[in-house]
Amino acid sequence: MKKKYFFGWENIKWFVIQLINIYSSKSSFFSKKRIESGVAFVIAQWGMVHFLSTHLDVLTMGELILWASAEFAVSGYMINQIQKEKKENQSEDNPVL
Repeated sequence: MKKKYFFGWENIKWFVIQLINIYSSKSSFFSKKRIESGVAFVIAQWGMVHFLSTHLDVLTMGELILWASAEFAVSGYMINQIQKEKKENQSEDNPVL
Protein backbone atom coordinates (compact mmCIF):
# COMPACT_ATOMS: atom_id res chain seq x y z
CA MET A 1 0.00 0.00 0.00
CA LYS A 2 1.37 3.37 -1.04
CA LYS A 3 1.70 5.94 1.75
CA LYS A 4 0.04 9.31 1.00
CA TYR A 5 1.92 12.49 1.80
CA PHE A 6 0.53 16.00 1.94
CA PHE A 7 3.03 17.22 -0.65
CA GLY A 8 2.26 14.35 -3.01
CA TRP A 9 2.21 14.64 -6.77
CA GLU A 10 -1.57 15.19 -6.93
CA ASN A 11 -1.45 18.12 -4.51
CA ILE A 12 1.53 19.69 -6.28
CA LYS A 13 -0.20 19.27 -9.64
CA TRP A 14 -3.43 20.84 -8.27
CA PHE A 15 -1.45 23.80 -6.85
CA VAL A 16 0.37 24.45 -10.14
CA ILE A 17 -2.87 24.21 -12.13
CA GLN A 18 -4.55 26.69 -9.78
CA LEU A 19 -1.63 29.10 -10.16
CA ILE A 20 -1.87 28.81 -13.95
CA ASN A 21 -5.63 29.40 -13.77
CA ILE A 22 -5.04 32.71 -11.97
CA TYR A 23 -3.74 34.27 -15.18
CA SER A 24 -6.18 32.53 -17.51
CA SER A 25 -9.89 33.04 -18.07
CA LYS A 26 -10.66 29.94 -15.98
CA SER A 27 -11.74 30.25 -12.36
CA SER A 28 -9.10 29.58 -9.73
CA PHE A 29 -9.07 28.67 -6.06
CA PHE A 30 -6.68 31.61 -5.43
CA SER A 31 -7.30 35.32 -5.89
CA LYS A 32 -4.99 37.07 -8.34
CA LYS A 33 -5.21 40.32 -6.40
CA ARG A 34 -4.31 38.67 -3.11
CA ILE A 35 -1.41 36.71 -4.59
CA GLU A 36 0.06 39.83 -6.21
CA SER A 37 -0.43 42.02 -3.13
CA GLY A 38 1.03 39.27 -0.92
CA VAL A 39 4.12 38.98 -3.09
CA ALA A 40 4.52 42.77 -3.13
CA PHE A 41 4.13 42.86 0.67
CA VAL A 42 6.78 40.15 1.17
CA ILE A 43 9.22 41.96 -1.13
CA ALA A 44 8.62 45.26 0.67
CA GLN A 45 9.06 43.62 4.07
CA TRP A 46 12.28 41.94 2.99
CA GLY A 47 13.61 45.28 1.73
CA MET A 48 12.70 47.09 4.92
CA VAL A 49 14.20 44.40 7.16
CA HIS A 50 17.34 44.29 5.03
CA PHE A 51 17.67 48.07 5.28
CA LEU A 52 17.17 47.93 9.04
CA SER A 53 19.71 45.16 9.52
CA THR A 54 22.38 46.93 7.47
CA HIS A 55 21.82 50.40 8.98
CA LEU A 56 20.88 49.56 12.56
CA ASP A 57 24.20 50.76 13.96
CA VAL A 58 23.84 54.26 12.44
CA LEU A 59 20.09 54.85 12.87
CA THR A 60 18.98 57.45 15.39
CA MET A 61 15.95 56.91 17.62
CA GLY A 62 13.87 59.24 15.45
CA GLU A 63 14.76 57.31 12.29
CA LEU A 64 13.95 54.04 14.02
CA ILE A 65 10.56 55.43 15.07
CA LEU A 66 9.90 56.52 11.47
CA TRP A 67 10.85 53.04 10.24
CA ALA A 68 8.50 51.39 12.75
CA SER A 69 5.73 53.85 11.79
CA ALA A 70 6.12 52.90 8.14
CA GLU A 71 5.93 49.21 9.09
CA PHE A 72 2.71 49.74 11.06
CA ALA A 73 1.22 51.89 8.29
CA VAL A 74 1.84 49.21 5.65
CA SER A 75 0.47 46.46 7.92
CA GLY A 76 -2.58 48.54 8.79
CA TYR A 77 -3.24 49.27 5.14
CA MET A 78 -3.07 45.58 4.24
CA ILE A 79 -5.44 44.62 7.05
CA ASN A 80 -7.82 47.42 6.10
CA GLN A 81 -7.90 46.28 2.46
CA ILE A 82 -8.60 42.67 3.45
CA GLN A 83 -11.41 43.69 5.82
CA LYS A 84 -12.90 46.03 3.21
CA GLU A 85 -12.90 43.21 0.66
CA LYS A 86 -14.60 40.88 3.17
CA LYS A 87 -17.34 43.46 3.83
CA GLU A 88 -17.91 43.97 0.09
CA ASN A 89 -18.17 40.21 -0.47
CA GLN A 90 -20.63 39.83 2.42
CA SER A 91 -22.83 42.64 1.12
CA GLU A 92 -22.92 41.02 -2.34
CA ASP A 93 -23.99 37.70 -0.77
CA ASN A 94 -26.67 39.33 1.42
CA PRO A 95 -28.24 42.23 -0.50
CA VAL A 96 -30.41 44.62 1.49
CA LEU A 97 -34.01 44.70 0.30
